[in-house]
Amino acid sequence: MIFNQTPLAGAYTIELEKRGDDRGFFARMFCEEEFRQAGLETRFLQVNNSLSGLKGTLRGLHYQLPPAAEVKVVRCVRGALWDVIVDLRAGSPNFGKWFGAELSENNRSMMYVPRGFAHGFLTLTDDAEAIYLVSAPYSPEHERGVNYKDPDINIEWPSEPVEISEKDRQWPGLDPEFHGFERMRNA
Repeated sequence: MIFNQTPLAGAYTIELEKRGDDRGFFARMFCEEEFRQAGLETRFLQVNNSLSGLKGTLRGLHYQLPPAAEVKVVRCVRGALWDVIVDLRAGSPNFGKWFGAELSENNRSMMYVPRGFAHGFLTLTDDAEAIYLVSAPYSPEHERGVNYKDPDINIEWPSEPVEISEKDRQWPGLDPEFHGFERMRNA
């Protein structure tokens, strides 16, 4: 695997190293030793699968507060999506900054989302499917979200969402009281 540091410290895009011949290829999408050598999380408790039927479906921006803060490794296995992370770590020089990358079935890239980051994506195709490793179980009482249109973050989405849940539409902007950013310092 090739780990590419994003402009946000601790977050990476990961490219698969394909070994191929005329039958096709083989590649690892997770290797505990390679993740450990890169200083990344190696313990994942869940593997989630998400399917969005319509191009322009937005999911996010989601995260969980400590002690349920989670690391995610996201990969698009069908179609394409614009994957976005936002640094919410208190005291981070990149607090409130975002990074986005296209993940697709063709490029097979993955996004490593550290603890203390919100995560979301916008589908670029119909029937976009993502699989992601998650380091902590879902905890409703620790769930939070940031509004995808927050002008303080100013994410440059490739298009306006056409499908979004009411819950995701209603998340507040960068409201320190709601989000518990101080708790994200050591997430």
